Amino acid sequence: MSKAFTKEPEGGDVYDDLPDRPISPHNLVTAHGLELIETELARLHVDHAAAHDADDKPLLAKINRDLRYWTSRRATAQVVEPPSDKTQVHFGSTVTIEREDGRRQTYRIVGEDEADPAKGTLSYVSPVAQALQNTAVGETVEAGAGEATIVDIS
Repeated sequence: MSKAFTKEPEGGDVYDDLPDRPISPHNLVTAHGLELIETELARLHVDHAAAHDADDKPLLAKINRDLRYWTSRRATAQVVEPPSDKTQVHFGSTVTIEREDGRRQTYRIVGEDEADPAKGTLSYVSPVAQALQNTAVGETVEAGAGEATIVDIS
């Protein structure tokens, strides 16, 4: 039978099963990171109700996918208290590094979902954060394409 005579969903008619967002097994968070997850879940619930009322199936599919992601992240979140040890870099530490060209950069080591290097936060599983873990002021680490020296930990 010709395809012209078969009924198939048109280009945007299948909304129910958007592929899930990949969920990392790494889920340490700061207290602030947990607040961000809960804020995102609350926003998504409001958006879900509005999309449901508007019968916006494509938006509902997207929101449902995001709800599955953030619900999973909330369920597996492990809150880590700020480190009391300021002699070494740990999850939650704020560390200032000096690069070979003299630039100083300050980063806080945080969970994956709250990381934004442009805003001064690095995921604890990122290569630079991994290189910084358990190091002290004065030590040099590989940081991207070059080296960096730790100048402050707070």
